Formats: sequence, C-alpha cells, structure tokens
Amino acid sequence: MRRKAFKGGVHPPENKHFTEFCPIEPVPVPQQIVLPLVQHIGAPCQPIVQKKEKVEYAQCVGKADAYVSAAIHSPVYGTVKDIALASHPVIGRTMAVYLEPLPANNPPRQPTAGQFSSAFEPADYSPEQICTAIQEAGLVGMGGAGFPTRVKIEPNPAMPKHTLIINGCECEPYITCDYRVMLEWTWQVLAGVRLAAHASGCRTIRIGIEDNKPTAVEAFEEAISQSCPDEDIQVVVVKTKYPQGGERQLIKSVLGEQVPTGGIPPQIGICVLNVATCAAIAEAVVFKQPLTHRVVTVTGRAIARPGNYYVPIGMSVKDLIDHCGGLTEQAAKVVLGGPMMGFAIADLSTPLTKTTGALTILTREDVTEPKYALQQTACIRCGRCLMSCPEGLNPTRIAHAVKHFRMEQAEQYYLSACIECGCCSYVCPAHIELAGYIKTGKLLKAREKKRLA
Repeated sequence: MRRKAFKGGVHPPENKHFTEFCPIEPVPVPQQIVLPLVQHIGAPCQPIVQKKEKVEYAQCVGKADAYVSAAIHSPVYGTVKDIALASHPVIGRTMAVYLEPLPANNPPRQPTAGQFSSAFEPADYSPEQICTAIQEAGLVGMGGAGFPTRVKIEPNPAMPKHTLIINGCECEPYITCDYRVMLEWTWQVLAGVRLAAHASGCRTIRIGIEDNKPTAVEAFEEAISQSCPDEDIQVVVVKTKYPQGGERQLIKSVLGEQVPTGGIPPQIGICVLNVATCAAIAEAVVFKQPLTHRVVTVTGRAIARPGNYYVPIGMSVKDLIDHCGGLTEQAAKVVLGGPMMGFAIADLSTPLTKTTGALTILTREDVTEPKYALQQTACIRCGRCLMSCPEGLNPTRIAHAVKHFRMEQAEQYYLSACIECGCCSYVCPAHIELAGYIKTGKLLKAREKKRLA
C-alpha cells in the first residue's frame, strides 16, 4: 500500500534510536524556575505577581488581555525571586518571572495519563466549558509553533471547521517525545482529541502518523475500536519524510487539500493539533490543570542519559543536562528542538518553554561531516532546493534578494510563505545556508514593519 505524502521534502537520518525506547520519566523540581512571559505567538503576558510574593502550584503569574495570547502558570510552590530579563531561544531576551521553589512542597509531578480510560465521554462537557478550560490553562500548540489553542478550536461562524487533523508524525530527527506520549498516554490523547472535536464542531477526525511508528498506529487503532468505534475517527498512515509534520504538508498528505498561500487551515474548514497539545487539553478540561509541565526529549551522543523526561516548564537547560548525568564528551552545539528547525543556544541558563519538545546535544563530529566542513561556494543552479521545497518556492532567489537587502523583491518571491523547514539548506551542494538567509529576511521585514507602524 502506497503511503500518503506531499511533494518535495527530504529524509535525513532519523537518529531516534537514542530515546525511542525510553519511557517518560518525571524530573525533580530544580532550585530555580524561570518563566518567560513570551511562550506563544501573540501578545506577550504581563506579570501579575510581585517580588517576594508567595505563589501556589498552578497559580497564574503572567496574563494578557489580548485575544491571541496564553496565560502562564507556576509549576511549583515557591517565592517570586525577581521579575527581570532572561534568555529566550527565539527573541534573545525577554522579561521573565524568577521563582524559588520550596523543596519540601514540590515532589516530582506525576502524569495524569493513568486516570483516563475507554469509558471517557466528551459529551459530558459543553463546547463552552472546553474552550474556557483551554483558555484558563494557557494552552498553546506544543509541536513548536506555540499558537494559542483556544483560538484554534473555538467555533467561528465565518470559517466553520469540519475536519480535525491530529499531528502524530514527529518527522524531525532525534525527537521522540510525541512518540512516547502516543504510546504511554494513548487514552489521554484520545480524550483530548475527542474534546477538541466536540468544541470545534469537527465531525471528522484523522490522526496522521508516519509509517516508521507502527506501534503507535496499533495503539490508537485499538483505543478507537474500544472507546468510539461509531465515530468518524481514523488513523492515516503517512510516508516517513521531513517535514511531514508541517501543518500544510500534513493536510496535503491526509486529505489531499491545499491551504492557500498566506492562508490558514480554518479557511478550508480544517483544524490541526499536535498529540501533546491534545493530551494537555484532556488534562485542562477534566482536571482543571494548567500547562505547567511537558515531555522533553534529551538526546544525542554527548549526553550521559538520553531519554524522555516530564519536565517543569521554566527549568533551565543546564539543570536538565545535569539531571541527565551531564555531558560525556565535548558538545559542539546545544539545540533547543531538533537539528532541522531547532535553535542553537549559547546560554545554558535558557529556560525550557511550552514549545520546547527536545534538547539535542550535537558533538563536533555530528556538525563537521563533509557537507558542513566544506566552505560555501557559488550557487551552481542545480535546482535541488526547488525540488525539495515542500511549498514549491525558489529558495535561492529569496536568499539572494535578502543577501542584497532587496526586501521587496524577496516578498515578490514569497518570502513570507517559507515555513523555514531547512530542506533547501540540507540538499544544497554549494553549502549555502538558504534557510538562514530567509529567516534573516523575515526578521528584517518584521523590523521594517515595526518602524513604519
């Protein structure tokens, strides 16, 4: 049977063997928690606590009045140590709430997955209850984008949704956090899926899983047959290819439909959610628990104990590395996320956020293979970047326009349509960092708009 796929893309070495068989392990509370007030797409939060104030577990510490935003909650009992700047993997620095946990009151938090079963009934909750619980819990897309979940699933008469697609692909190399969530938290994920469909009005549900995860496919097919055989829920096995987990690419693979350039899935009646987000939805609705913890894959050859860890949001990269036994050899790069779309960081005090799914430790050998060791040369017009681009763009033209600060020309080549997957850079025989130029172009364009505004 031919697996469903999209046009373009690449298939880099998966390297999931480091952690794919490692069960999810709760992590003890560190000595300090740092909660950046920007952990989502949209308006930043404002602190609603003060220095030296005592905070409870799950207490809201950052809130924004904007519609597109998400509140931030404390993952510990503790004291507000400070409200000051902190490192941020995307924007460099941002305001954050520093918390000093009370060790006696903060045992490692355990997942709630064991409290869900086939008997769960989403109809016990109204769509309004579900949307309100999601908003109050501060849920965002946990696959990396960080778009507020309430905005995604809330019914909109102008753009009614009919199909819910669940992203269980996890196409990025090394990362296995979603895979372990699908295996160990199957009932909780399925509960969140059905709640999201109930709230959004979607009657059709498709769960997209790559064909390199047959155990996850079996787990969901079995769960569906036991709990909701009469509902329109199907597991769709898609081809293992990067970036199969991209929102637009997954829609194309699963439904054969195309999201308009510059548009969003609700324009064609579709909502896409990540499996970890669905698990968080179930926890928020059923147990009124905000998003304070998430599963993070710590992986690579340089880490002593690779694995999948249930981590309090706000824990620093250094503290998590120390918990995993430290480094076994010199690390050349510490990446928040995976090697294709992640962000290399220089400051190990950088805190983990709601969208941090992995911590990838790359050695010098990993980043100095012949492809990377060779110096950049002139473009040879081979066209490989065009063939690999899942959006059908011409990355070379965009990159050259940015390089010469021709931003209007870059826009004409659809700069903003690039999803920054990095396929073009990966296949370029001239070793040109095309994706890097395009990211820079977007940053320059954003700054230009801000100045004009």
